[in-house]
Amino acid sequence: MGTFLNPGNSGFEDICRGLYVDKTGMIALINETIGTSNHLICITRPRRFGKSFAAQMLCAYYDKTCDSSSLFDNKAISRSESYRTHLNRYDVLYIDMSGITPVTDNYRRIVPFIHERITEELKETYPEIKAETDLPTALMDAVRNTGNPFIMIIDEWDAPIREQPEIQVPYLKFLRSLFKNSGVTSRVFAAAYMTGILPIKKDGSQSAISDFSEFTMLCPLRFAEYVGCTEREVAMLCKEYHHDFGLMKQ
Repeated sequence: MGTFLNPGNSGFEDICRGLYVDKTGMIALINETIGTSNHLICITRPRRFGKSFAAQMLCAYYDKTCDSSSLFDNKAISRSESYRTHLNRYDVLYIDMSGITPVTDNYRRIVPFIHERITEELKETYPEIKAETDLPTALMDAVRNTGNPFIMIIDEWDAPIREQPEIQVPYLKFLRSLFKNSGVTSRVFAAAYMTGILPIKKDGSQSAISDFSEFTMLCPLRFAEYVGCTEREVAMLCKEYHHDFGLMKQ
């Protein structure tokens, strides 16, 4: 289990110990995109809509270094035909950008910090790969040697831009090197899931990550019920906590 590579299922396990509203149906939607040109997903919402919970859920489901059957066998996703096909079958790369920003000594070190740490973990896990300083090359080398593509999960992708706008250009170049690179993206990533508050950022007139399918608060489409709580779920929570749902609706 690493910090960025294959973080395990302990985060989602902790979530499930509390009062958890089952949002695992989202996994089936991600599974549908694997092996297609629509495998890059971005969910943008304000804070407190459960975006980070969903990221932890996806880590637990896809991470091949753990057995998460006990966490999902009694959840909605277990009724999907794709459930067993993708359960704990992938290397997962997980980056919480809101957590990385404070630990680097300055904002200009964010991108080099990510490159260095992920390549270090790749080399520790797979000593046979070259793990070049160039992250896309290291990822491609890992896939060639293992035959196993990655699931990429980036939580709060826009945190560096929100907190330090001058990092925008090198940071967007970093994202472009992963997700707008025809020689890398389709060969390295089985799927990618990204969350944020801001809509997908434009660098001048060109979108840095325009290949992502973006599901916003105004246009959530099939993801509507999986980010935030439905009225039925709020009623259930009110009953659990002995609140009057009728008063909350007024």
